[in-house]
Amino acid sequence: MIFSFILTIISGCSEDNSNKSSADWAFSFVVWDSYIYRVCDDFVNEINEEIGEVTKYSDMEGTYTGNFSNEYEKGTKYYSIKGISVEEAIAIREEDGKFRKAIRDGKHGEK
Repeated sequence: MIFSFILTIISGCSEDNSNKSSADWAFSFVVWDSYIYRVCDDFVNEINEEIGEVTKYSDMEGTYTGNFSNEYEKGTKYYSIKGISVEEAIAIREEDGKFRKAIRDGKHGEK
């Protein structure tokens, strides 16, 4: 009986690495102009101009290039924020028309 219990536990913990798995991201982000921007809870009201858009969305682990996001769908627009450099933060237009702030977190691909 103990052997059956141990076998059940071991088989339940095995992983099948043949398929990509959903990533356990530490935070929601977008990549723009080779930099990662961490999505925060703040919204902004005054934006400047459109500066880009999401070109690839995925919640699966992998290596991606371009304006990638683990939160926003392809086509979601990025904007500069009045009075704030894009080296500090950008705005992301959400489906409801609001603009969520994203803070620059570092160069994409660097650890």
